[in-house]
Amino acid sequence: MFYYLLYILGSRFRNPSLNKVYRELKETEFADSDTLKKIQEDKLRCLLCFCYRYSPYYRKKFNEISFNPESDVYDKGILSQIPLLSKGDLIKFNSDIHANYTFKKTFFSETSGSTGEALTFHKDELWDSYNRASINRGLSWFGVKPWNKNGYFWGFSNQGLRALKVKVMDLLVNRFRLFSYTNDEIENFLHKSKSACYLEGYSSMIYEVAKKANQLGIKLDNIKLVKGTSEKIYDHYHEETKKAFGQKIISEYGSAESGIIAFECPHGQMHLNEETCIVEEIEGRAVITNLVAYSFPTIRYDLGDYIKISDKPCACGRAHRVLEEVAGRVGKNIVGKNGELFPSLTLYYVFKNMALGHGLKLSYRCVQKKEGLLEVSIEALEDSSLIKALIKSLKTILNRLSNVNIILLIQYESKEKN
Repeated sequence: MFYYLLYILGSRFRNPSLNKVYRELKETEFADSDTLKKIQEDKLRCLLCFCYRYSPYYRKKFNEISFNPESDVYDKGILSQIPLLSKGDLIKFNSDIHANYTFKKTFFSETSGSTGEALTFHKDELWDSYNRASINRGLSWFGVKPWNKNGYFWGFSNQGLRALKVKVMDLLVNRFRLFSYTNDEIENFLHKSKSACYLEGYSSMIYEVAKKANQLGIKLDNIKLVKGTSEKIYDHYHEETKKAFGQKIISEYGSAESGIIAFECPHGQMHLNEETCIVEEIEGRAVITNLVAYSFPTIRYDLGDYIKISDKPCACGRAHRVLEEVAGRVGKNIVGKNGELFPSLTLYYVFKNMALGHGLKLSYRCVQKKEGLLEVSIEALEDSSLIKALIKSLKTILNRLSNVNIILLIQYESKEKN
């Protein structure tokens, strides 16, 4: 009851639209395909008109194809005439893509891909509420409430005020995390999991921890849901998680800039979140139009993953199309000198925290050609204070990555070039 009340109060303060949006999504949960199509076309028209008025980038793009969404007659087939959008475009034209509109509330967001290209943007409250409501709807399919106790696999262990903030936020949302990849920390995490309702995190980390649990003879029978995000989920992952947690890994597919794209149902099918996005399969690639992102619109965004969409019916009764396959976002490990495995996402959190904490936007690439040796290549401005902060962060993770040496290669760029 305590966490339920805390959730209600917190959501009303942070996301005033959340409950309304959640009810809206639940009402269309079993809508037929025609209804879903109409929802998409109505939302697309509103979005395109808004972009034409308030986003300099899209107004220019629409003018180039002689398209006026406020006066022309069209359906969602108009998307085929709008140029594709890449992550490079989101970074290069970041300011022009952002809407020149005053929202009541926005949230700062940052993400990076496999090449380390940092992308920052502002997310309006309604967009954020749709994202959270979409997750909550997926949780509800498994009898899970957002305020239930949950464990999160992996997160960079911050220091100072940032670490305190993470601890406070985790306490408020009834969450605990696995910060260190050691047997003691894993055993402590698994002990806490005995009273949890669900677990979530990067699928490769869930798999590695499940293996450790099975090696230690720890089995949980209280978990209703194990949710994997951001990475491909291999079939052999399920063997370990079923032994350890009594559940296979359920897939949640999406991105920070595109929102929740699909969520797996109890019958094992990944249903597209068609009330919030339009998913096109262009030469096998995922092209996403986020229908609820107004502050930073992403229309026909090439996400970089290869997908396969199916119209086949699902036994669960939902008419939302099915995402049969996603090829991409493969989780990798760093291999120590003695063959010990460490999550590569540790490095992701280092660079993410540099972007958030120091405003440092850089491109990086991490390559391992030999066990126990990792090469980290960085393009950055010649700012000694920021580089020192980066080196300090890397030294912090060295304490976690025992038996791994890191070679840091920095290529400086002049401010004039940037």
